[in-house]
Amino acid sequence: MQHGSAITSEEQLRALYPPTHALAVQKLQPTLGVHAQDFIRRSPFVCLGTQNLDGRADVSPRGDPAGFVKILDNKTLAVPDRPGNNRLDSLSNIIANPAVGLLFMIPGFDDTLRVNGFARLVTDPELLETMSVNNRVPTLAIVVRVNEVFLHCAKALRRSRIWEPEHRQDRRQMPSLIKMILDETTGAPGEEEMRKIDAGLEEDYQKTMY
Repeated sequence: MQHGSAITSEEQLRALYPPTHALAVQKLQPTLGVHAQDFIRRSPFVCLGTQNLDGRADVSPRGDPAGFVKILDNKTLAVPDRPGNNRLDSLSNIIANPAVGLLFMIPGFDDTLRVNGFARLVTDPELLETMSVNNRVPTLAIVVRVNEVFLHCAKALRRSRIWEPEHRQDRRQMPSLIKMILDETTGAPGEEEMRKIDAGLEEDYQKTMY
């Protein structure tokens, strides 16, 4: 990087780009309108962005059958917390700093929906029961009080061509999840032992999805 090339002020930043289009300003809404709600009901996948008080950021993927994020009213969403790795990064961040960002995606849609707000963790039995899958209720729900909502344009997904079948990549071109982790840490075992470990992970997926 050349000396002096870093952008250190918003004035410098704004000077690099043309003014915001009026529509981009208008699209920011304080509540969940009819189309935003329809988008959320269709979405099987959302990314949850959080940050702790020290500024450490985290983005966590959340997925379930379409409509798994509950719309409690036009200012409130509830996201079930399904079984994971128990690091609890997002949940710990929310306790420290309730500001969150959500990015909803729908397979086949190039547009996305962005929602910003403030979250809290709740264990209300009646709410959790509405999120039951396979007779298993989540341990808790992330309830988000919405303060910003806007539809995001299609450019990023069109550039990535993410939904086009001919651009799908073969998962076998990279090692398994566990092997990649072991390669970067303690070292992976031999091929035969690695097959057993990978099979165990797949079995665990089936048992602990909910």
